[in-house]
Amino acid sequence: MTMLSWSVIEYSAKYEAAGELNHVKEIIKWGADYFLKTFNSSSDTINTMVAQVGTGDTSGGSTTPNDHYCWMRPEDIDYERLVTECSHCSDLAAEMAAALASASIVFKDNKAYSQKLVHGARTLFQFARDQRGRYSERGSEAAIFYNSTSYWDEFVWGGAWLYYATGNNSYLQLATNPGIAKHAGAFWGGPDYGVLSWDNKLAGTQLLLSRLRLFLSPGYPYEEILRTFHNQTSIIMCSYLPIFTKFNRTRGGLIELNHGRPQPLQYVVNAAFLATLYSDYLEAADTPGWYCGPNFYSTDVLRDFAKTQIDYILGKNPRKMSYVVGFGNHYPKHVHHRGASIPKNKIRYNCKGGWKWRDTTKPNPNTLVGAMVAGPDRHDGFRDVRTNYNYTEPTIAGNAGLVAALVALSGDKTTGIDKNTIFSAVPPMFPTPPPPPAPWRP
Repeated sequence: MTMLSWSVIEYSAKYEAAGELNHVKEIIKWGADYFLKTFNSSSDTINTMVAQVGTGDTSGGSTTPNDHYCWMRPEDIDYERLVTECSHCSDLAAEMAAALASASIVFKDNKAYSQKLVHGARTLFQFARDQRGRYSERGSEAAIFYNSTSYWDEFVWGGAWLYYATGNNSYLQLATNPGIAKHAGAFWGGPDYGVLSWDNKLAGTQLLLSRLRLFLSPGYPYEEILRTFHNQTSIIMCSYLPIFTKFNRTRGGLIELNHGRPQPLQYVVNAAFLATLYSDYLEAADTPGWYCGPNFYSTDVLRDFAKTQIDYILGKNPRKMSYVVGFGNHYPKHVHHRGASIPKNKIRYNCKGGWKWRDTTKPNPNTLVGAMVAGPDRHDGFRDVRTNYNYTEPTIAGNAGLVAALVALSGDKTTGIDKNTIFSAVPPMFPTPPPPPAPWRP
C-alpha cells in the first residue's frame, strides 16, 4: 500500500494521463480502510492490533481446513478463519503507519479522511515504538510465511512518512537518528543491501530522505545523516548497473537481487521503481547524473536499467514469456490463484472439492489480467504449473512494485515527478527573510 501511495504522490500526472488515477486511489482507499479496522483507530493509544486473518500452516500433515489446505473461491469460504492479535509488533505497526501516512498525502484534498489516516498512523507508530518486538516472533504463523528480520528499518520508514504527512520535526529526528539507522543496517553492506522488499524498507527510506536533502536541504542538524543516506542511495544505484558485479544477472539479463533464490520479480520491480525515481529526482534537481567512484554516470543509465528489467518481465527474455498475465501472446496460464482457477459455473466447491481445479493441468478458466507471477529461476527457466508457487504465484507486494515501476517509466521523462505535493505538510525550513531595507539616501 505504501508503494502504491508513493507512486501516486510522485506521478499523479502520469496516472491521470493513463486514465488510472481514480482507479489506483480506490485501491489505496480500500486498503487504508481495511487497515483502520485492524486496531482501535479512534483511540490515541493502543496496546494490541490484528496481525493476521486466517491460517495457512499445513505442516505435519494437518488437515484442518485453512487458507492453504482448502482450494475454494474466496466468496465460498465457509471454514473458520482465526484472527491473530499481536501486542509486540513494531515492524507491522510501523509499516502500517507508513501506509496510512502516505495515503493521507494521496487524499490530502479530503481533509476529514486525510486527518483520520494521519491520526491512525500516529497511534500505530506510537504503539510500534512503545511495545517493541517483531510480529513474527515466538512460533507465530507469520514466521513461516512472512518472517520479519528486524523492525528498525520500519522505524526509519514509518518516521519518514509521518514527517512528510505531518511536518512534525520529532518524526524527522527519529528517522535521521544515527543509532536507529545503524540498527536498520544503513551503514553496512551485506548481500541484501540495496534490495527493497516487504521485509526491508531501508533502500526505499534512504531514497525518500535523499529527496528531502535534494529539494529542501534542511541543513544542520540533519545534513550529515541525510548526506550519508544520499551517498548510500548513490551506491545502491551503482550496484544496479551491469558494470558493477554486486548482483549477478541471468543469461537473459535479469538482475538477481535475491541471489538466485525463487520468486525474483518482486525485488526487480522495486529496484526498477527506485532507479527511475532517483533519475527523476536528479533531473528535477537539474543534476545530469551521479558518481560511482571516480566515474560519472548519466541519469539515462538508470532509466535504461529499469527499462531492460521491465522489458524482460514483459517478454524480452529467452523464453519469450510475459510474466504479466494477460499481456503479450505467451503468458502463464496456470497461475497459482484460487479464484482464477475455478470456473464460474454456479457450483459451490467445498474445501477439498476445489482440489481438482488446483491439480488439473488445464489452463485457468479465468484470466487474472495484470497479475505478475513470481517469475523465472536463475537459469531463465519457468514451469507453468499451478502447484509450483515459486514460479506461478502472484503477490500484492510484487504487483505494487510493478505498478509503481510502470507508471514511473510511462510517458516521457519531461513529465517527471511532482516536486512539492509530498512536502505540503512540511513547514518552511527557514524563517522568511526580513524585507530589504529602504533604499539608502545621503
